[in-house]
Amino acid sequence: MPAQTPSQPGGEPVGVIERLVRDDVDRKRFLKMVGGAGAASFGAFAVAACGSSGSSSTRAPAATTAASASAGDVAILNYALTLEYLESQFYAKVIAAKLFTGKVGMLVHDFGEQEDTHVEAIRGAVSKLGGTPVAEPVGRFPLSSASQVAQLAYTVENLGAAAYLGQAGKIQNPEVLATALAIHSVEARHAATLATLVKRPVTPDGAFATPAEMSTVLAAVKPFIA
Repeated sequence: MPAQTPSQPGGEPVGVIERLVRDDVDRKRFLKMVGGAGAASFGAFAVAACGSSGSSSTRAPAATTAASASAGDVAILNYALTLEYLESQFYAKVIAAKLFTGKVGMLVHDFGEQEDTHVEAIRGAVSKLGGTPVAEPVGRFPLSSASQVAQLAYTVENLGAAAYLGQAGKIQNPEVLATALAIHSVEARHAATLATLVKRPVTPDGAFATPAEMSTVLAAVKPFIA
């Protein structure tokens, strides 16, 4: 009997990354799979899970190696896509709440449009690699005041930049890496701009940014998923 795909209350399938965020056991299992050798190890696991040829050769065919690398990149892209979904929803809710006006309001609007573009770009990258974009989670965000939201936005943008940096060295496809670095740069600029608004350090880690591991990021965004 085939395993059933978990569903959200509305009947939509729950994406693997969203399940990882919700479920500590699933997250630890996934991180164990992709840990160590990073994306390549996840790809190898994916190929093994689909079945092996039974050959005694210790050297994998080029096609298998390429498939493994592609599977790893898809996993990383879907991880990034979940974060971008949440950022896009966050800015949409902030705009709808009308907490900011004038130049700051325009800035928030621009940031929201850029996060929407990130979502479309990553969805396209996943599809181009033959993968399925992860299902969009339902975000929930505390929006009590303009000052609280600005502080939260600063934290979220820094987390996003750190998340991309944490995966950069594990990406196999040069085009995927270029996309990730281009988005990372924008997330960092968002964070720096917000830092001036909330009077926080523009470069909180000094001369070199600190990458964030997947486990750290997933734990940080868990409270923002309904």
